[in-house]
Amino acid sequence: MADWMSLLPFLGIVFTAALSGALFMPGPWYETLDKPSWTPPNWLFAPAWLVLYVMIAIAGWLVWRDAGYGPALAWWGANIVFNAAWSWLMFGRKRIDLALVDAIAMLVTIIGFIATALPVNETAALLFLPYLAWVSFAAALNAAILKRNPRAA
Repeated sequence: MADWMSLLPFLGIVFTAALSGALFMPGPWYETLDKPSWTPPNWLFAPAWLVLYVMIAIAGWLVWRDAGYGPALAWWGANIVFNAAWSWLMFGRKRIDLALVDAIAMLVTIIGFIATALPVNETAALLFLPYLAWVSFAAALNAAILKRNPRAA
């Protein structure tokens, strides 16, 4: 029981980062953008991110539990910062271009985490694979929106 209690700070960190998505929502500006036909409906993002955020927290906790602070946890922390920044850049600042740079940074830190977590805790690394897939898709969507709306960037 006490071991699971140490998961709470990781959930707190991740859901604090998630507040960026709640504070900076798509809104009317995003609705006016030209988006590709494969853009998911807005309602899909919240449940997808909820599941991913829980997995992100558990992955960070597993690495911390098994190895303490090290390279994998540094990648994890850097990723949380980029994750928190994306909604602010895209919807708060309306900077599609900077949001894309941030999404690429998220991908780099996700891959860095997976590579350094794998020898520490395989489950932690595997928990980041759906996150890698989702952010890859989100980055492609971000790039497509930027291409279709160069003046809005």
